[in-house]
Amino acid sequence: MTAGPVAPGLAEFRAAARRLASHLRPTPCTLSSALTKLAGVPVWLKHEHLQTTGAFKLRGATNAVLQLPEGVAGVTTASTGNHGRALAHAAKARGLNAVICMSRLVPENKRAAVTALGAEARIIGDSQDDALIEAERLVRDEGFALIPPFDHPHVIAGQATLGLEMADAVPDAASVLVPLSGGGLLAGVAAAMKARNPALQVIGISMERGAAMAESLKAGHPVDVHERATLADSLGGGIGLENRLTFSLVRGLLDEVILLNEAEIAAGIRHLYLREAQVVEGGGAVGVAALLAGKYRPEGPVVLPLTGANIDPALLDRIIAGQTPDLETE
Repeated sequence: MTAGPVAPGLAEFRAAARRLASHLRPTPCTLSSALTKLAGVPVWLKHEHLQTTGAFKLRGATNAVLQLPEGVAGVTTASTGNHGRALAHAAKARGLNAVICMSRLVPENKRAAVTALGAEARIIGDSQDDALIEAERLVRDEGFALIPPFDHPHVIAGQATLGLEMADAVPDAASVLVPLSGGGLLAGVAAAMKARNPALQVIGISMERGAAMAESLKAGHPVDVHERATLADSLGGGIGLENRLTFSLVRGLLDEVILLNEAEIAAGIRHLYLREAQVVEGGGAVGVAALLAGKYRPEGPVVLPLTGANIDPALLDRIIAGQTPDLETE
């Protein structure tokens, strides 16, 4: 029997931080006066949406690509957009071909961002699971290396570097609100920050529409969930019925899950634009949205990573104007 992958730990997180130091843009962590007043405790925003490629995903993708052996034909993945863009960027920097497999639910602006980096955006089916079938074929038939968006030790270790930075910036944090999808971000951030402060509360935030990790946690094992159109599109997709790492890591590290409706997500995007002067996509705004909706009431300093900026400009305009677009019916 072949042993499964080993979950990375603090040593791997620190090694990833050293490896990535010259590949990342430093992102600030700032105190939000508006949200601090609302919550009654210090609320810190980690501006990871300002990262190169506009999302935290660059950390995990680059950490994985930098550790690939020589001689691979290229890299591939199944992505809801941000990981694909990050992988395209990391592949280009190393001189590798990249084919990013995405479903038709991925917004056009995220597809265009992949092709702008010289990678192929291959649109396959109606879900991330459909796209994964094509990515696996490229590995099997054409010698590509698969860099999954979350369920991979090098990807998790890369995302954990965000947790190390937040722990350094806010050492007295009582809680962190982390967008929850496949679990690579939450697993890495939670492990890194709880290594410094075991009492830290880790809250996973997702959307009501098709939250695969939340449903899997409820069931006690990975389950299939119908992927639905949502303002938090970057949190879509399944976690894989054969999930090897992130399900068990998230289950062991998570303290609470909060689900948001579309109006609440829109309110988070709107607040960040109008009160914080930041352009943040739905999946990156869910921590702020949870505070605004009163679904989480922190009892001490709280850190909210703003994890992505890649929102369609026309959609942002409608949300800023006060609308809550229903992407399922449009």
